Amino acid sequence: MSADGATLRAGVGVIQAELGVTPSFPDEVERAAADAAKNPRLPDLDRTDIPFVTIDPETALDLDQALHIERNGSGYTVHYAIADVGAFVSPGDPLDEEAHRRGETLYGADAKVPLYPKSLSEDAASLLADEVRPALLWTIEVAGDGEGTAVRVERALVRSRAKLSYAGVQEQLDAGTADPVFDLLRQVGELRLAREAHRGGVSLPLPEQEVRVDGDHWWLEFRQQHPVERWNAQISLLTGMGAASIMVEARIGLLRTLAPADPRDLRRLRRTARALRVDWPDAMSYPDFVRSLDPAKPSHAATLVACTRLLRGSGYAGFDGGLPEQTGHSALAAEYSHVTAPLRRLIDRYAGEICLALTTDRPVPDWVRARLDELPQTMRGSTRRANQYERQVLDLVEATVLHEHVGTSFPAVVVEVDDRDARRGDLVVQEPAVEAQVRGTADLPLGTDVEARLTVADPTTRTIRFELP
Repeated sequence: MSADGATLRAGVGVIQAELGVTPSFPDEVERAAADAAKNPRLPDLDRTDIPFVTIDPETALDLDQALHIERNGSGYTVHYAIADVGAFVSPGDPLDEEAHRRGETLYGADAKVPLYPKSLSEDAASLLADEVRPALLWTIEVAGDGEGTAVRVERALVRSRAKLSYAGVQEQLDAGTADPVFDLLRQVGELRLAREAHRGGVSLPLPEQEVRVDGDHWWLEFRQQHPVERWNAQISLLTGMGAASIMVEARIGLLRTLAPADPRDLRRLRRTARALRVDWPDAMSYPDFVRSLDPAKPSHAATLVACTRLLRGSGYAGFDGGLPEQTGHSALAAEYSHVTAPLRRLIDRYAGEICLALTTDRPVPDWVRARLDELPQTMRGSTRRANQYERQVLDLVEATVLHEHVGTSFPAVVVEVDDRDARRGDLVVQEPAVEAQVRGTADLPLGTDVEARLTVADPTTRTIRFELP
């Protein structure tokens, strides 16, 4: 099932107006971006000798990260080049102030609302293939067991040799034809995943709901991550943990935080698993339990949805001279900072500048210190807006795809039941890939295959509802 792209783009425009966001920029910001693109502040250090590559979704052009890994005795050296937004944006200039108003890039199908004008984010500052670019170059030493042992960051010129996609790299890995650097990525990625398990970290292997666009045809699907995506994500996490260690030691910085799960939520999750007949031995930890779940099984999928309750409440903490009360990120079981996506998140530029100053024995810039207190609040607002935008675009596409099928029954799985009314909850339909509300005349059968009848699919209100007999 697909929907007409022209109709959906008009609906996305309505969502943008409701949220007060726009992909366009004021003229003075566009002019500032054009001037900055022509006159970047370039570093003296030239590391274009490192054969970097980028790995991203196939259509992405805002390329923040480029990767290279090499063996170093029994361990590894990871080179991670991060786009240097600071080479183009100056404190207090129109680009900077607009970025503070936006906070982060918003994503919804093919209707992106960027943090910076495309002349920077998808061109002059992006780590595009065969282009020399200014970057923050992170060099991280990794021991043979996957533990990071040393980290430094410096400004450097870099050049990516190729723009690669996750699907393409995974296909080459599976065929045994991939560049040797990706065998090293696999090794380091698997070692880091093992370290995550050892620390007690956890990630939920839920499939991602995506809007696919081909010209004027839009449709929905659920997509599981390729293994190479998980390995690549571990490099980003490794860098963020290294950045956090630098800032925590110096008692100045910006952290991404998540408080430990409430024991009441853990007890509730155990009750849910028991009700779904999902085995959770008393001696098994929560992270190990999550790793035992198979999202392809309906009862396990419902359990994974219940697990998301334990990962809510993440935030940011800025500090200068002392540490915040909460420094750790419980899902990672480590201290962590966002530093690897400065083209898409405002806070990464600030955290990167702090780490750069600290590792090169320079004072943290005053313009960075001046905004440490306000940045967490700025990011809370932008994260909330980003989640609303993504969810509302998904709701619009779901309602439009299903609009002509009201009254039809679909195979589905009940994945969540309302605490206050067991006749209400959420379900997942695999084809088309839809997550929606469901109502029943009796208590909903959590984690059970059902036939659900579509009763509402209204693109105007972006509402979808199913019923069970």
